[in-house]
Amino acid sequence: MLIRKSPVSSTDPPSNNSQRRARIKQQIINKFYKEGQLSIHDICHSVKLSAPTVAKAIEELIDQELIIKVGVGGSSGGRRPGIYGVNPSSRFVMAIDLERSFIRMGIFDFANKPASKIYEFNEGLDTLPDVIGFITDKVNEILKNNKISKKKVLGIGVSLPGLIDIRTGMSHTYLPDEKPATALSEKTGIRTIVEHDTKLMALGEQAFGIARGYENVLCLNMGSGIGLSMILNGSVYRGHSGYSGEFGHIQVDNSGESCHCGKVGCIETMAAGKSIIANAKKQLKEGADSILKINHEKITTSAIISAARAGDELALQLFENAGEALGKGMAILVHLFNPELIILGGELSKASDLLLKPIKKNLTQHTLDRISKDATIKVSELGDDARLMGALALVMNKVFA
Repeated sequence: MLIRKSPVSSTDPPSNNSQRRARIKQQIINKFYKEGQLSIHDICHSVKLSAPTVAKAIEELIDQELIIKVGVGGSSGGRRPGIYGVNPSSRFVMAIDLERSFIRMGIFDFANKPASKIYEFNEGLDTLPDVIGFITDKVNEILKNNKISKKKVLGIGVSLPGLIDIRTGMSHTYLPDEKPATALSEKTGIRTIVEHDTKLMALGEQAFGIARGYENVLCLNMGSGIGLSMILNGSVYRGHSGYSGEFGHIQVDNSGESCHCGKVGCIETMAAGKSIIANAKKQLKEGADSILKINHEKITTSAIISAARAGDELALQLFENAGEALGKGMAILVHLFNPELIILGGELSKASDLLLKPIKKNLTQHTLDRISKDATIKVSELGDDARLMGALALVMNKVFA
């Protein structure tokens, strides 16, 4: 059973009274979900309702197994109050990180805790002929293996790269022949919401990561491409059509390499994972000396990171160039948005020890001193899970909208 207006369905005939009770229960479960374990007194104070009204609503939510009593609180002389919280196993969310060469899927319970292992598949948008069919099969398989009924799944949140039009639901980079959210909703029978991968990184950091408590944050997703998401005045910014954040296509070298977008000298040509690999192979072919030439046909970003940490000059220079491009681009962003925090995430954040110095050097060099001092740069603590956690937050934000 999906939550729409209320987390429960009612057998009462439609009436103002039953609708009011449903709204009250929605308010209460919203408080429990967002604030954790509370007493009836806490809820009364928060939602401005009488103790009998709140107690009755909590009693009904317990009967529906959405709320459980977790213990008793302290006492200042009277009866010790009961403490309540959401029932973690009452509802679930499926989170999916769909990328070019891999898919990661996991189930989270009503307390935002993993209810399954994270399933990883070495297939993705570039390799699967029927992505929607593959995901549908895996959703059914994972729910069955974990003995979770679809009736308990609030929704599926999907992280997808590329250009996604928030007005139409169309993905113009991948799956252009169908609206992925609509197709998955129809095939799985579960409400599905799709969002751009880097914007979900920001949602994940805002809800569960180091962006909590910050109002103006830039999140860099550094992987095979370079993406940006922005939290401005406390909200994730999407732009008119949802296309905001194409940071990787800011030009930083007007005589640089050609980019796959058709332009020249984009940040991605120097700082994206696939470009770092391509530049390494090109220089090895031209005769550069490096420990990478031992297996130059199968170079990965992990191999280049290891080589750089071992002191390999070619690998170190590749990350110096990447950091320079990122720093120059970030200087533009800092001037425009005056962020208080910049988060480095994605696969290449694992090389933060190699990138931070050239990033900070170029950011300082190309930014007004007073503005640059406002921004702190941190590496994501969620790591590879940021987009999955963002997919979870995406669904729950819709549930409690």
